[in-house]
Amino acid sequence: MTQPRPDEFKPPQECPVFEPSWEEFADPFAYINKIRPIAEKTGICKVRPPPDWQPPFACDVDRLHFTPRIQRLNELEAQTRVKLNFLDQIAKFWELQGCSLKIPHVERKILDLYQLNKNVADEGGFDIVCRDRRWTAIALKMGFAPGKAVGSHLRSHYERLLYPYNLFQSGANLLEPTLPVDTSDKECKPPDLTERQHFVEPTKSCCNSAHRAKRMRAESGCVKTEPGTEPCENNRPNLRRRMGSFVVDLYMCLVCGSGSDEDRLLLCDGCDASYHTFCLIPPLHDIPKGDWRCPKCLAQECSKPQEAFGFEQAYRDYSLRAFGEMADSFKSDYFNMPVHMVPTELVEKEFWRLVSTIEEDVTVEYGADIASKEFGSGFPIKNGRFKVSEKDEKYLKCGWNLNNMAMMDPSVLTHVTADICGMTLPWLYVGMCFSSFCWHIEDHWSYSINYLHWGEPKTWYGAPGFAAEQLEAVMKKLAPELFQIQPDLLHQLVTIMNPNTLMSYGVPIYRTNQCAGEFVITFPRAYHSGFNQGFNFAEAVNFCTVDWMALGRQCVDHYRLLHRYCVFSHDEMICQMASKANSLDVVLASAVQKDMKDMVREEQDLRDKVRKMGVLRCEQAEYDLLQDDERQCAKCRTTCFLSAITCPCSPGQLVCLHHIQDLCSCPLTNYTLNYRFTLDDLYPMMNVVKQRAETYDEWASRVTETLEAKLDKKKSLSVFRSLINESESKMFPDNDLLRQLRLVTQDAEKCFSVAQQLLNGKRQTRYRCGGGKTQSQLTVQELRSFVRQLYNIPCSLPQAPKLKDLLNCIEDFQQHSEKVLMDEATSTAVIQSLLDVSFDFDVELPELPILRERLEQARWLEGVQQTSAQPATLTLETMRRLIDQGVGLTPHPSVEKGMAHLQELLTVSEHWEEKTSILLKARPPPSIEVLSEAAEKVVGIPAYLPNCLMLKDSISRAREWLQEAEAFQDGESIPLFDKLSDMVLRGQAIPVQLDPLKHLEFLVTELQAWKESAAKTFLMKNSHFTLLEVLCPRFEVRAGSPKRKSKKAKDCSKKKMVKLDCLSDVEKALLETKDTTSALATLGEVRLREMWALSSLRAANESKLLPTADCMDLKVCVCQNPPMGAMLQCELCRDAFHSVCVRAPSDSRSTQAWLCPDCRRSEKPSLDKVLPLLASLQRIQVRLPEGDALHYLVERTVSWQQRARQVSASCGLPDLEESFRTSPSPVGKVSHTPSLKCKWNRTSHDQMVFYTEQRCIPLQGLSVELEELMVEGLLLQVSLPEITQLYHVLLNGLGTHHTHGRTSQQEDDPSDCDKRKQFNGAEKKAKRRLEREALETERRDKAKKLQNKRQKMNKEKNLERRAASTSSSPRSDFSHSDDSEEEMAMCPAEGCQQPEGDEVDWVQCDGSCNQWFHQVCVGVTAELAEKEDYVCVGCTISDGR
Repeated sequence: MTQPRPDEFKPPQECPVFEPSWEEFADPFAYINKIRPIAEKTGICKVRPPPDWQPPFACDVDRLHFTPRIQRLNELEAQTRVKLNFLDQIAKFWELQGCSLKIPHVERKILDLYQLNKNVADEGGFDIVCRDRRWTAIALKMGFAPGKAVGSHLRSHYERLLYPYNLFQSGANLLEPTLPVDTSDKECKPPDLTERQHFVEPTKSCCNSAHRAKRMRAESGCVKTEPGTEPCENNRPNLRRRMGSFVVDLYMCLVCGSGSDEDRLLLCDGCDASYHTFCLIPPLHDIPKGDWRCPKCLAQECSKPQEAFGFEQAYRDYSLRAFGEMADSFKSDYFNMPVHMVPTELVEKEFWRLVSTIEEDVTVEYGADIASKEFGSGFPIKNGRFKVSEKDEKYLKCGWNLNNMAMMDPSVLTHVTADICGMTLPWLYVGMCFSSFCWHIEDHWSYSINYLHWGEPKTWYGAPGFAAEQLEAVMKKLAPELFQIQPDLLHQLVTIMNPNTLMSYGVPIYRTNQCAGEFVITFPRAYHSGFNQGFNFAEAVNFCTVDWMALGRQCVDHYRLLHRYCVFSHDEMICQMASKANSLDVVLASAVQKDMKDMVREEQDLRDKVRKMGVLRCEQAEYDLLQDDERQCAKCRTTCFLSAITCPCSPGQLVCLHHIQDLCSCPLTNYTLNYRFTLDDLYPMMNVVKQRAETYDEWASRVTETLEAKLDKKKSLSVFRSLINESESKMFPDNDLLRQLRLVTQDAEKCFSVAQQLLNGKRQTRYRCGGGKTQSQLTVQELRSFVRQLYNIPCSLPQAPKLKDLLNCIEDFQQHSEKVLMDEATSTAVIQSLLDVSFDFDVELPELPILRERLEQARWLEGVQQTSAQPATLTLETMRRLIDQGVGLTPHPSVEKGMAHLQELLTVSEHWEEKTSILLKARPPPSIEVLSEAAEKVVGIPAYLPNCLMLKDSISRAREWLQEAEAFQDGESIPLFDKLSDMVLRGQAIPVQLDPLKHLEFLVTELQAWKESAAKTFLMKNSHFTLLEVLCPRFEVRAGSPKRKSKKAKDCSKKKMVKLDCLSDVEKALLETKDTTSALATLGEVRLREMWALSSLRAANESKLLPTADCMDLKVCVCQNPPMGAMLQCELCRDAFHSVCVRAPSDSRSTQAWLCPDCRRSEKPSLDKVLPLLASLQRIQVRLPEGDALHYLVERTVSWQQRARQVSASCGLPDLEESFRTSPSPVGKVSHTPSLKCKWNRTSHDQMVFYTEQRCIPLQGLSVELEELMVEGLLLQVSLPEITQLYHVLLNGLGTHHTHGRTSQQEDDPSDCDKRKQFNGAEKKAKRRLEREALETERRDKAKKLQNKRQKMNKEKNLERRAASTSSSPRSDFSHSDDSEEEMAMCPAEGCQQPEGDEVDWVQCDGSCNQWFHQVCVGVTAELAEKEDYVCVGCTISDGR
């Protein structure tokens, strides 16, 4: 952004702008009187009417023709005009010498000869400047850069151009030196005014320059010439023809007195005097070619007085439309853009630049002072030519219509009898861009109002009335030459001066842009000027109000001093108003009475003075019947009315009584005193006005006395209110006195309210400067000032003494507060007590914020001390909070000390918190030694550090854990899995490196893997039983008689007080056991309960199914409905089940006993699969309830095997293993072998409505020992061949097998015993081999987890298909072929997983069956199948291996 030039115009401050409401706008004089206190401070103001106030334009545009004034912009500005006048004088001086002036250039700019001449004169003159060598200083003063030898150039130009002129002005030598001989200089011509840019009509030649002397032309390039405009010969100076030499024998040189050298003898064109060229000073080398004046004639010509400056009238008459076209064309051409796009700021800066330069001569025209009486006003008037519409009739009587304003009743000008154009009749103004109105004040210092009807804005500048003399003094100081020529220059409206220049001398200047539809009001004696931004139409008029009366008389006295004529007679106007005293407003009557009193006293003094001087003749004269120009004072041009002096020697000439000495030279006794009224006539007139104003004056005197009362003579507030009420009741005008009374009353009421609020302790509302209303408390200084105001106000208020006492209390409080604040160790209680006292003072005390700050500081310090005394509560957040609070406190040494301590503690705490956090989160965790070392370093920090406490706690827990782990590893007893898991979890939660933890985690992982393997081995798919529930004896068996069961349980538990009613009880009992032996004992108790409960259940269920029972009352099966149709009977619980409610046996040829869903709890894996599980658990050396249950299950199974052999031997049963190997399949004997059960079935079927589909072991005649043996075998969750064989033996009856068994036993030879021993050894060997392979099998199972998952899904689908095919076939259909392709494709292993895929590994039994098994189903790897023989379980049992 470019910086403004130093000489660039800076706009002054904006004047006030008022926007009245419709109510305010209704009465213009009341509104102007209302805004006068504000607006008269700036001299001018702008008023924007309400938006809907839009009067029609009533001027007759077609009839309006006017001749504008010509304005050359650089001649308007006072200082620029002084420079131009000086150049005129220089040019004239050299022109009379026969030479033309050429203004030189210095540093590429035109040399300012006026400034150079002035600076040299200020320095003492040419000789002194040369002697003291001050030319460089003068160059710097003129703005030239130093160091370029500009001073020598200035000296040369001054000596050549200005020094001869100054010698001539001083009269030192009549023979003035001329310019050095230089042909080029002599041929230079004076400056051509038309070559400066100015407005020129294309149809007319430029106006002549008769109104001022010619100026010299500058060098080429220094003058801005309008393109396409040729210099006009009429505007060039009339250069006299230069004459050549000729011989005249009769002429002699007046210097030397010789007539010789006739060819060098010059003849003056003015007086015909002769001079030799070499006798002149300085001598001329050549004869001038033009007219030449001798030194005497030159002095005569230059001593002629200059003409007064004024505007010329243009030669062309314009219509409004033609002027507008010309104005718009000029502006658009000048700025090279459309007129509406030119910014007002640009026009303003360009205007002040043009008026201040002599290089550019821009000429514009201004249609000013056009009489509205001739062409019609812009406002509509009654009986005018403009026809007003019905909606616009309101503007005819509107007070803001300028035709009405001057002559309205509140205006004093209504009493002026004559119509005065411009004052009582509006004037019209048609402006164009740059056309201006110069600095002036209105006639008789009256008000003026200007309305811009339409067009581009008008820019105004104004100075307040009190600065009028200051503005005049500044202009006289800066342009004294102009005021010497024209003393009343400022009254001629022809001179302006840059507002920035006036402001630099302290004159207050304000500006505004008046837009179309806006009023601008100027106030009495307010100087104003301005210019037009473009083509516009404005209208203005004057008016005077009552407050102007005194200024009007001062103006007449001022005009008398300036010898300026008056527009109207002020004395005549006063007498006119006095003659209508009864109809005057009381305020106006009072003002007239005061003015008339001064007028009569002055007139009496003047008449007495004239009488004493010898004027005795008196005559009455009707001056009000004469025209103003016929009764003007010959000296001061004042319009005479009351009296005048005449002399018979000068008919038609008169003087006022002030200038009796200036009439003529006749004796004063010849003079005649002409008077309009005698003094005896004036006094009654004054008394009538006085009587009219008496009422008001009496009220005004009482008001004045009340307002000026002092001390005890002050009146109460009620007196002020009564005076205001009286003015309202008597309708006194709203003048300054009444406004002052109201203002004082308002102040008193406000003070009364504020004082009452202060005494009551309430907040008060007060007004601050700027007009803003803010609610706040008084300061002490304001209260002190307020108390002084209460005593200084011209009203007596009863609250003043009380507020004085309040002020004394506040000052005591301030002294006490100062002492407290000086003490650094003040307690909070003392500060709080002071603050409590301050609550009674509704005053803004400067000590209160400081006391509150000190209170906060004291509380903060106490908080720091309390928290520091309790380190357990001093957390990092607390420290940060305290530090944040401390940062917000006002700096204080104690606070800074506490802050430093807290900051240091916080830094250390954060450091160790962060460090311990890193140690606790480190992976791998650090050792206990590293953590212990860190913990020792944080012991001395007095703060609550969670991470450090966690570190200490972690170290403590780590040491306890290590002790527990050491005891675990060194202990003799085997630990429980739950304790181990808990220990591992606790160890994992400790952020310390624990060496035993990895080993314990490995143990837990192995145990979890073992549990998964065991669950996979035992649990059926989607079983709701847990592994522990399957492995433990059944502790919950449905019994038919709960009472008998409870009694039995009570008998069985007399020795044991352990509660074993549910799985959680059993698990809890197992966890509470110290070793495996105790656990086995506990499980033994559960087994006894199981056997007793099952026995009771079997008996109850058998009794239900007796033929004598009513089958419809029975509740059987899982659905608890009566038996009906095909039923299945569980071999274990002996309860009946509907075949449709439970899944029927998958194969009618199955060798296994059918068990109900409650009794069928697991997959019942073979013993060779269970033993590796137990062996792998024993290697881990960790106890868990499932392991103890499995251990007990294996021991129970082995015990059952031994008991089964013993029972078979004692009961005469065949050897179970041998029978299982040699006995034919019972399937083929189903329809041929008779049994008791079959009879029971048939019998029961004859009597009942249901029947059983499968054969069950008949209980008739069956020994208790065999039944218990069979029941316990079915309860075992391990499949044994002995169980199957025993089942078939009991199913087919004891008779045949018993005989066959005994015979077989007798036929056995010793070799059979060896074979059995060999089989037992092979069995043990196989068991050991399986135990070794158990871990490998588990690892293989984990590796093939994803593949087995898919195989299991396929297996489930195949089982569903098989089950569907089985259920769809008849129960008695046993015609399936053993050699079918389906049988060949099926794996005979129990729980076949039915693997699927492109390649399924098979293994063939190397025993007697030669059957094919899936390797995965029998737990054989491909490597083992290739290296060793595989014998299936069936062949192992049957072959005795």
